[in-house]
Amino acid sequence: MPKTRMAYSGDAVKETRFTLVRHAESLWNATGRWQGHGDPPLSLRGIGQAKDCAARFRASGERVDRLFCSDLLRTRQTAEAIGEDLGLTPHPTAQLRELAIGRWTGMTREEISETDGALLDKFDSGDPDVRPGGGETRNEIRERVRGVVERLSVAHAGEHLVLVVHTGVIRALVPKATPANTESVVISLGGIRDARPSVRYDGESLPEAFGDVLY
Repeated sequence: MPKTRMAYSGDAVKETRFTLVRHAESLWNATGRWQGHGDPPLSLRGIGQAKDCAARFRASGERVDRLFCSDLLRTRQTAEAIGEDLGLTPHPTAQLRELAIGRWTGMTREEISETDGALLDKFDSGDPDVRPGGGETRNEIRERVRGVVERLSVAHAGEHLVLVVHTGVIRALVPKATPANTESVVISLGGIRDARPSVRYDGESLPEAFGDVLY
């Protein structure tokens, strides 16, 4: 059955801008455990990173209209720190969750390699239809995240939205991005379905970043 797409019109929708922020370090980040939909809190280091990230937003003086985040604890804690400095209340949504990784949740790469090595190799190959740990494919997270971006762009046309999310969510939109904890990717949308957006990742241009996304 064909998917229904939204119709877009007006300069305001085209100018909707997103800053995608990767959450601060969690306890599982610190121990090398894959998280997926697992829900560890921030580490002590991560709490400091979240506060520093909030301070950077405040110091920039840039207007932020709304703040959204995944409903997982590590993103909510990061978003709450940013929101406190900016005077904004984060709006959590499950649609911005990390890639679901099924039985791999909470495991290290070494543990996954020992028990599920063949599937890990397929996942590492970049195959968009592989289900890591029986979870979600890359194509599925791209469809899910794209849907959020489309809806927010229409609902908040012309605004600057900050989304505190996960590596998998950011890569679903910007495949070449490899942000560290609390680093951000800025996306300027010039026509959400059809145009190739301009992308700035920590100040550097990624001109080909949307080659296999928003299709």
